[in-house]
Amino acid sequence: MTTPFPSTVVNVVLDDVAVLIPAYNGQQDVERTLASFVESAPVHVLIVDDGSTPPIVAPTLPNLAIEVLRMPVNGGIERALQAGIDALAERGYRYAARIDAGDLAAPGRLAKQRAYLEAHRQAAAVGMWTQVVTREGKPLFMLTPATEPRAIKRTRFFRAPFVHPAMMLRVDAVRAVGNYREKYRAAEDLDLFLRLMEHYDCANLPELGLYYELNEGGISATKRRRQVMSTLALQLRYFNPFNPFDWLGLAKNLLHFVTPYTLLQRIKRSLFAPRTA
Repeated sequence: MTTPFPSTVVNVVLDDVAVLIPAYNGQQDVERTLASFVESAPVHVLIVDDGSTPPIVAPTLPNLAIEVLRMPVNGGIERALQAGIDALAERGYRYAARIDAGDLAAPGRLAKQRAYLEAHRQAAAVGMWTQVVTREGKPLFMLTPATEPRAIKRTRFFRAPFVHPAMMLRVDAVRAVGNYREKYRAAEDLDLFLRLMEHYDCANLPELGLYYELNEGGISATKRRRQVMSTLALQLRYFNPFNPFDWLGLAKNLLHFVTPYTLLQRIKRSLFAPRTA
């Protein structure tokens, strides 16, 4: 069991942390996302421009030092993230804080996650709970994955273990397990997390760290069949017949395969939408 983590972080240092944001077009979304970071120390950012036309331009924002790494052609998020991790390692950063264009960071997110990883050296990644919102910012439902490493590993296929854009990753650990890969397209995050959990602890902080914009044009919607097939391949690769949650997760994924995406979103909204008194 991990030790409780305080909400207040003092003596903040973020020089070894970089926000990693892959982007394909969407200049305004990139700017809105980066402007959401509120930290008590300067924030370093690496934008991986995945062949945008026109190219992404680094915005000028207070308290942020922003660099753009340009990919020669649009190669997909897997290649962009792999290149981003390698670039951060070359620049000497220890931690990569993921976020996607259009999502917003909760205040103090980076300091809290870095402090956790500094205090838990066996942990390779730490996420945070997430508020799913509409494009206009209306709350839809909360994503509250398990927090403890053992519970996360046991239920990893039945319940999404992490919210990818709410994660902070230890750069050397990501590279040690092979970095992001293209082998499981549209499920590159789950592929990475499963490999990390074979060698390290991975946890979630039980507090809000991200406002996730539900994007009907995102990977989960437009590449859903590929994502489900990649997830199925990963489930079979790591399947443990003695873990009932692996069986439940397999059934759940097969259900996703035959259920329309819009219906799944309606079910989530009805189950996890905020309740009024």
